[in-house]
Amino acid sequence: MPSEYERVPTALRRDIAQQAKNRCEYCRCPDAFSPDSFTVDHIKPRQLGGATIAENLAWACFGCNGRKYTRTVYPDPQTGQEIALFNPRQQIWAEHFDWSEDLTQLIGRTPCGRATIAALALNRPGVANLRRLLILAGLHPPDEYSKVAINL
Repeated sequence: MPSEYERVPTALRRDIAQQAKNRCEYCRCPDAFSPDSFTVDHIKPRQLGGATIAENLAWACFGCNGRKYTRTVYPDPQTGQEIALFNPRQQIWAEHFDWSEDLTQLIGRTPCGRATIAALALNRPGVANLRRLLILAGLHPPDEYSKVAINL
């Protein structure tokens, strides 16, 4: 089993952050303004056999990464059924999540979206407050995830 402190190579970390447009791939907060530090998340945790390869890595704030920990499934709050958490390398964010009318809260469009929001507390107060400030600065929501950009 890999060391708990095995570091992701710097070049790979940089590639993962750039692929994520320097935003947490779960709560969508930008790393430049987040109150949390950022890290590389193993989508399938190393403790469960996940590899340190680009296809298994996501850019995540410590808030989301810490809540995810070794979870890969979580109950859908509507049905109670265990559902696989959102996988940013295999799924499209906008298919599973949407923004509330005021753009400060994430809404799960699918069981996967709802389970991920609940498991990672994607609408925690600090994140919602950051979204409010980013709206005032014209920096939220991210263009590629707005309703207009995805033609919803």
